Amino acid sequence: MSEFLSGIYGAPPTHLVDAPNGARQLSPLHPGADDLGAATPGAYSNIVMLAPAGTLERRYVLGQALAALSPGGTLTVIAPNDRGGARLGKELAAFGCVVDETSRSHHRICTVRRPQYLTGVDEALAAGAPRLVEATGLWSQPGIFSWDRIDPGSALLASRLPQLKGCGADYGCGIGYLARSVLTSNAVKRLDLVDIDRRAVEAARRNVADARAHLHWADATGGDLALANLDFVVMNPPFHDAGAEDKGLGQAFIRQAAKALRTGGVCWLVANRHLPYEAALSGAFGPVRLDHEADGFKIYEARA
Repeated sequence: MSEFLSGIYGAPPTHLVDAPNGARQLSPLHPGADDLGAATPGAYSNIVMLAPAGTLERRYVLGQALAALSPGGTLTVIAPNDRGGARLGKELAAFGCVVDETSRSHHRICTVRRPQYLTGVDEALAAGAPRLVEATGLWSQPGIFSWDRIDPGSALLASRLPQLKGCGADYGCGIGYLARSVLTSNAVKRLDLVDIDRRAVEAARRNVADARAHLHWADATGGDLALANLDFVVMNPPFHDAGAEDKGLGQAFIRQAAKALRTGGVCWLVANRHLPYEAALSGAFGPVRLDHEADGFKIYEARA
């Protein structure tokens, strides 16, 4: 089966499962990864996956993986017991797979061979696919942050933003909700939208129909964006990584925003009230002002 490909989805714990040599990354949360949904059916001989926690998203990517495998190809899936692992075996069996299931270190590990005939995959793919969400009027997809509702922090920030002008960026743009608000100002010349989730970038491309918008599938905490001399940055930084709270994510967003702004440029940030971003803001910026605090959120205006 040397002509077939090997794949890895996400970052399965290496002490629990072995990644195939030369495996192609397939997760939409890894910029530059291959698109599992675009894989030629039967192209992969084996895939190792850290399963997403959300049911719709998990069944969607399991279906994609099984469709991408050659008949008899191997899929190894791992998930914490409390983040979908307890349901993995039943979900795979419902697709027509014979499941070899083990449990180690509070994780379930399921290994299957792709059967000749799959059942229920089309339904899983339809349930997890991109769609226009009626409640928001925006395109989204299960697995994207706050996929079926407007995040209240972003809504609060949008309500407080002044009419911005010049060239700016939206770090962690999601499906483009904040960007749509920013672009109501005719004085904005260009807006770079950055998100680590390919699905969010694809949704934002549909939601932000404006020639001034330029989208980037990239990690906003990295240093390779080549954004500089900006007049403004807006952001609602994430503070979870693989389900665990990580205050360092927002602090990294703050540092990168400060680097990208021109002297006198402004950063507008919304954060949950409990997050300790004050020191990071004071260390990276000049004047920092608490603009508003309500409903468990705080909004800061910080000048470079």
